[in-house]
Amino acid sequence: MRLGQTSVVYFSSKIVGSALGSLATLYIARKIGAEPLGIYHLVVGLVSWLAIAGEVGISEAVSKRVSEGTDRGKYTLAGVSVIFGLFAVVSAGIVLFRSQLVEYVGYPAGGYVVLILLVVLLNSLINSLLVGIHLVHISGVLTPIRTGGRALVQISLVAVGASTAGLFIGHLVGYLVAVAIGAWFVLRNVSTFRLPNKQHFKNLVNFAKFSWLGSLRSQMFSYTDIIVLGFFVSSGLIGVYGVAWNVAHFLILFSGTLRTTLFPEMSAISSEKEPQAVAQIVEQSLSFGGLFLVPGLFGGLLLGERILRLYGPEFPQGATVLAILIAANLIMGYQSQFLNTLNAVDRPNLAFRVNGVFTGTNLAFNIILIYMYGWVGAAVATAGSVAIQFGFCLLLCQQHYRI
Repeated sequence: MRLGQTSVVYFSSKIVGSALGSLATLYIARKIGAEPLGIYHLVVGLVSWLAIAGEVGISEAVSKRVSEGTDRGKYTLAGVSVIFGLFAVVSAGIVLFRSQLVEYVGYPAGGYVVLILLVVLLNSLINSLLVGIHLVHISGVLTPIRTGGRALVQISLVAVGASTAGLFIGHLVGYLVAVAIGAWFVLRNVSTFRLPNKQHFKNLVNFAKFSWLGSLRSQMFSYTDIIVLGFFVSSGLIGVYGVAWNVAHFLILFSGTLRTTLFPEMSAISSEKEPQAVAQIVEQSLSFGGLFLVPGLFGGLLLGERILRLYGPEFPQGATVLAILIAANLIMGYQSQFLNTLNAVDRPNLAFRVNGVFTGTNLAFNIILIYMYGWVGAAVATAGSVAIQFGFCLLLCQQHYRI
């Protein structure tokens, strides 16, 4: 019952957040067109890649260790110190290569990249802590708060003529509000903060050295195509592609809800050496996950062009891309449940192998297919690499846990 209630709260929050984001994108697209949106998506994608270097799997490691119930305050401080140290290093690199950054993005966005990177890293850490202390519902509620704050500021600034700068400022404000609220809940529920010792850092690193590739896999799924497209197509087409991606990604909200809700529970059960109980949870999550995935696939295929037409006359050209991305998200919705299981049962080494397969195939497919077929090739690359990862992940779960 408690898991069901948590899932409902988390999912409802995700739906509200997605709706707010979609409304904001709809208004912005009709007001200023695809090109500023393309620049915005390009910067957000770039930051997501930089965030991988800014945490190297530490957030996932913190979530896992804190969920185990011992030394929560020490693991929290250890995670905070590592992430701030890495942020300083990555920020120095951004400043050093700011001219190349401006040339790639086509906009003087160096300062925005540093600031957005900071709030993204803080948000990731806060969400991981909330999941680790079994406050998944609070983590979910922060989504509409973050998205709503971002949407409100972006719409307000675009309405008075701020254009691209308004998109970046709104993004920052939304994250800052969510981070502040999430940090308050963490401080209330982690009773004591004590200095970590060498073993706490070692335990985080032992998990993170495998889980960092999971962070890379997640960001590659969402942003590799956009990052590579930045070298081959105009900002306008990237804007259309980004809108198509957001529409397609809506389908896996419920699957993501199940994954996040079940992770701390499976982690706790696994620490008690009950692998069959974990397998039963996974099987149930797969059954419920299809509630939105399968109907969403057919609905998106039938209505995709009409949906994109709402954003403006430039966007229906992305209908083919949308159809392929919907299929990619369908596969990812199921695949992520199996990958979540491997991390929850403290087998990041197996998850590392799965993520390694996806990382290699996704990058190679994107470079080759985008060069050959443009943005349609980007969508095909995403779908193909996810399908290969799904097959490999399913095989490992069946071999080790009879799922």
